[in-house]
Amino acid sequence: MLNNKAVIRWSLIGVSFLIIGLILWNTYVFFNQLKDNEQDKMEIWADAQQALDTSDGDISTALKILESNKSTPMLLHTVKEDVYSSRNMDEDDINSPEKIADIVEQFSSEYQPLEVKNDNQLLSVIYYGNSPLINKLKYYPAALIVIMVLFFFAVYFFYKTAKSSEQNKLWAGMAKETAHQIGTPLSSLVGWTEILKGENVNPDYIVEMEKDITRLEMITDRFSKIGSVPTLKKRDLVEETTAAFDYLKNRSSRLIDFTLKAPNQSIMVNMNSQLFSWTVENLVKNGIDAMKGKGKIEISIEKNDKLAFVRICDTGSGISKNKFKRIFTPGYTSKKRGWGLGLSLAKRIIEEYHEGKIRVLKSSTAGTTMEIALKIDEN
Repeated sequence: MLNNKAVIRWSLIGVSFLIIGLILWNTYVFFNQLKDNEQDKMEIWADAQQALDTSDGDISTALKILESNKSTPMLLHTVKEDVYSSRNMDEDDINSPEKIADIVEQFSSEYQPLEVKNDNQLLSVIYYGNSPLINKLKYYPAALIVIMVLFFFAVYFFYKTAKSSEQNKLWAGMAKETAHQIGTPLSSLVGWTEILKGENVNPDYIVEMEKDITRLEMITDRFSKIGSVPTLKKRDLVEETTAAFDYLKNRSSRLIDFTLKAPNQSIMVNMNSQLFSWTVENLVKNGIDAMKGKGKIEISIEKNDKLAFVRICDTGSGISKNKFKRIFTPGYTSKKRGWGLGLSLAKRIIEEYHEGKIRVLKSSTAGTTMEIALKIDEN
């Protein structure tokens, strides 16, 4: 089915190129025919000029032919008087020898000048150029090519947008189905914890189990919200980041050295707490993967007059500069196992939902620093 669609798509593209090629070719042929007709017309005009200059009889026909030229720009050089006269041109175009020389050069490049003679004596020389119609037609192929390029860009953009929309719907559907599937065993776990409370079990174990159940409920809620517009509330960025930090620190390997640098005062921003903590977790887990499970993770919070910044630093192998933007592309991953959705979802959460920015601040072989920027709510 996919192969058939690809064949149809490429066939349509091929047919489009063929049609445009035929149009360009016919335009080229038509353009040359017009130039030939222009040349024939001017040769007749030159003959009429010769008849006017040499005939002592009826010159009415010659005058009619001379008067019939109302479109072709021309310059007549009378050799004996060494003067130039123009037709179908602005008089300002020949008000100086320099301008006349430029026009003579231009017209000579377009058509061979015509000489008017009498008994081998040169009387005048006719320089002429393209008529307005031919000049317009000359640029028609270029305009057609520009339209063609714009058309294919529009088709490509539509195709990419449609494909991206289809992928987003697929991922949203998968996320909602995952949330639904997790919900059933999660409800069972809640019941089992209630039963264990009545048994002779260390209460500390049950407390930790309840923490993980709460966490699973939060994850389920996150997945169920993918594809929907989340609700943003005014929250303390320092408090929310600290909560995510504490959870990750307590459940990560002891080979990871966690550090948090946060100001003592609150920084209020509009956010969805669950989606923000998910983003921080994704960035931290990516950092841990880059360090292969051993190294340092530092989360710092800073602010200026308008923005608050959360920076996650790791001591991993780093990211090459040409991949700084590519890593946020859906499907891109450097892992042998993975869907390549973590950072693309993080970008969507921060930039589309929270109207902030997420980027690779810096990276080298000594590690990588990711930065989240959110607007401060001072109201």
